[in-house]
Amino acid sequence: MRRVTDLASFAPLLTPEGQTLLAALRDHDPAQELAVVSRLRRDHPAELVTAAVGQARLRQRAVAKFGAEDAYRMYFTPNGVEQSTRASVGTYRAGRMKALGVRSVADLCSGIGGDAIALARAGISVLAVDRDPLTAEVARANAEALGLAELIEVRCADVTDIDTAPYDAVFVDPARRGGRGRIFDPEAYSPPLSWAVEAARRAPHAALKVAPGIPHEAVPEDAEAEWISDGGDVKEAVLWFGTEPGARRATLLPSGAGVTGRGLPDPAVRPVGRYLYEPDGAVIRAHLVAEVAEELAGGLIDETIAYVTADTLTPTPYAAAYEITDELPFNLKKLRALLREREVGVLTVKKRGSAVEPEEIRRKVKPKGPHSATVLLTRVAGAPTMLIGRPAGGR
Repeated sequence: MRRVTDLASFAPLLTPEGQTLLAALRDHDPAQELAVVSRLRRDHPAELVTAAVGQARLRQRAVAKFGAEDAYRMYFTPNGVEQSTRASVGTYRAGRMKALGVRSVADLCSGIGGDAIALARAGISVLAVDRDPLTAEVARANAEALGLAELIEVRCADVTDIDTAPYDAVFVDPARRGGRGRIFDPEAYSPPLSWAVEAARRAPHAALKVAPGIPHEAVPEDAEAEWISDGGDVKEAVLWFGTEPGARRATLLPSGAGVTGRGLPDPAVRPVGRYLYEPDGAVIRAHLVAEVAEELAGGLIDETIAYVTADTLTPTPYAAAYEITDELPFNLKKLRALLREREVGVLTVKKRGSAVEPEEIRRKVKPKGPHSATVLLTRVAGAPTMLIGRPAGGR
């Protein structure tokens, strides 16, 4: 079955017949796909039906990133769905650009146009550049579909050939996937991080999207590094130029709460108190656990574990809080007995610094009963430990 892999298979989707098919497939059930395809092929060319069904699948996957209203009007490639920025993150980043006074952006490695769309909706004019002809055409179709064509110019070109001098800012989202999957070496990005950094330094303002696992030593001294999470999941890191050189920041969406590094020393290790705090992943990636621990008047349970403990409950957007009722050496037999005694049937298992998998714990302790509990598998002062408790509010 032919998928949308080139311009020849994509172009028919933009015709009235293609649009009719996409509208008919909006709410189709993938489990009934064979029957749907057979029915549609009675009245439409087989290749067009196949392309439309493939696009309908991609739109359904894209809802999680773009929301239903946009996803069902947009067009995608498999890589485009996988690699595009979540709309909430793109909107936040575009807002920062707008606040910097940016009016025009050269969006290099623009993909299917997700970031260009966010920038245009912030009132910023965008040159969106991608070297793949199909991807560029999909980005152009998305600008048209969302009524943003006047603000987004799409160009199929190699980003290294683009003169960015006329633009207020540069945004670069290098490809971080290759034929063997995810790429971890920043110099193996396409284009390499070093090229992106030099392009950024030539512009008044710039933002480079990088993997959240980027080593801190790979962050240029003249860049601000920001780690962004959305709904508790770390989505990306951004290197900003023309803002606050050397700053380290964690930003949590959708609230927009942010914490900036102040060069604090590592928190002291102390005994487990009544409350345990699990910092947001962006806080941990940004190495800002010390800043959060100071806010909570807390310390670490182990010098290598990013759990903060304190004796009082302090509401914070930067960490999830648990009230700890029991602290036990790691022992499944004791855990099973305790859970049986308390009639715990709903068991949440979390881990940090433990090799044991949560599913293995659930399978072996066989929780049963009307009550719930949370077990945190971790280390306390170097010793494997089980902390039992319950959510206590927090963020």
